[in-house]
Amino acid sequence: MGTNMTVSDGMGLINQSKRLVIKIGSALLVDEKSGHIRYGWLEKLADDIANLRSRNKEVIIVSSGAVAFGSRHLGIHGKALKLQEKQAAAATGQIRLAHAYENALTRHDITIAQILLSPDDTEQRRRHLNARATISTLLSLNVVPIINENDTVTTKELRFGDNDRLGARVAQMMSADNLILLSDVDGLYNRDPRLDKTAKHIPIVHEVTPKIEAMAGVAITNYSSGGMVTKLAAARIANNAGCHMIIANGTISNPIRAIEDGIKCTWFKANSTPRRARKTWIASAIDPSGSIFIDKGATSAIYNGRSLLPAGVLQVSGHFERGDLVKVLNQDETEIARGLVAYSAKDTLMIKGRRSTEIEAILGYQGRNELIPVSYTHLTLPTNREV
Repeated sequence: MGTNMTVSDGMGLINQSKRLVIKIGSALLVDEKSGHIRYGWLEKLADDIANLRSRNKEVIIVSSGAVAFGSRHLGIHGKALKLQEKQAAAATGQIRLAHAYENALTRHDITIAQILLSPDDTEQRRRHLNARATISTLLSLNVVPIINENDTVTTKELRFGDNDRLGARVAQMMSADNLILLSDVDGLYNRDPRLDKTAKHIPIVHEVTPKIEAMAGVAITNYSSGGMVTKLAAARIANNAGCHMIIANGTISNPIRAIEDGIKCTWFKANSTPRRARKTWIASAIDPSGSIFIDKGATSAIYNGRSLLPAGVLQVSGHFERGDLVKVLNQDETEIARGLVAYSAKDTLMIKGRRSTEIEAILGYQGRNELIPVSYTHLTLPTNREV
């Protein structure tokens, strides 16, 4: 924790970010009294998103509001909802929420896509990879994904529980540089500012320690499920993935621009980058699922910072699936690297020694050209050149 961060530092964290996740709370989107979407506010946010994209930044939205909006439309608001009622409200609210985003962003010729995620989509490796591939494809097509928890089918026992943590999991899954939590609070205080007017605002947090966690409060709105406790949990997830996080008051117009202009907020600064964090995890994992033996040319390629292609593979050992961690061994059967593999052991055996252009004909589908992309590789027998 510290106070040595300047406005220019804060602006720099967004300016330097190539991929941002913006989480929007229910209290911002849905007027608590009328139950209507705050279209004027949403249009200003859309202006901010368009500005980010004009600076070649990819934007992913994690949005609350479906249950709040849907429950009002169905006439079941103002009471504690049963699980089935929440699911019905979410099913109704999602359609109207997506339409609101579409109207707001269409003014800037921005296409949106709706994605509903459950915890398994971020926790189970294969589903994680599929979700990541879908979102990555949308981003490559210049689309803004609008993500929410799949409340229509997710049970109470198996859910994210709040979109702060969902935002952090999405940021982790997508290797985002920055997670922005827009809420009705302007950051973290050392004590609850609603109860203590002398509470001190914390502008920057370098690590989420037990002392920091003790500062957390609770949610006070009818619609918000995430208080400061869940925001700190999100910060821990994001920072561990090499992603910075911001908690900022989003009730004002153009909240992203306001952050860049130096509005009061709390920055949780990651001590790594998404790529370094991923490589650190790869290096520290203790249970690889299998091994891949490669030839001299492939060994040289890895040491020179290139990906491992199927053509350089001599043999495969073990049973692994797409996305699993494997060891990479040279012709002397010495482990030189570890990485996350793009194909299962069965498929790797079929394409080993073959050109990437032959993959589709052999497997019946076109996957990645690389067997292990360089960004998912970590040298365990280093040379002077780091992969």
